[in-house]
Amino acid sequence: MSKRETYEAKTLELLKPIAESNSVEIYDVEYVEEAGEWYLRAYIDKEGGVTINDCEAVSRALSDALDVDDFIDDAYYLEVSSPGLGRSLKKDSHLEKSIGDEVDLKTYKAINKQKEFTGILKSFDALSVTLEINGEDVSFARKDVANIKLTIDF
Repeated sequence: MSKRETYEAKTLELLKPIAESNSVEIYDVEYVEEAGEWYLRAYIDKEGGVTINDCEAVSRALSDALDVDDFIDDAYYLEVSSPGLGRSLKKDSHLEKSIGDEVDLKTYKAINKQKEFTGILKSFDALSVTLEINGEDVSFARKDVANIKLTIDF
């Protein structure tokens, strides 16, 4: 397990009781480096959406728990937020909740001269993701999918 994966897993364990006591669910945890700075991000969600007060309460409790456990060697910024409207669907649980929703799917390599697809998420399994595009079911190998996000309609 990499340092990143270890930090994410330990943070997730600390976050579980905090999320439960604040009536929110954990959407994702990530530890990433951006422009030479490390960020520990916790994304939370709940029916009807999270508020700034939810984020603040979870952030304070998680910060205290991280100070006690102190397992991250690097200097980092802690961020707690909603995953947003155009959230990435990284995990099977994210995909499951989004069946029937419109999504944007990007592939690593062009398929028929195209790398970006928009359609209704119909199904998925360990090997593939299927979208309904213009009334037709189109399957993509999961290994070829770079990213899937909820479509934001304005």
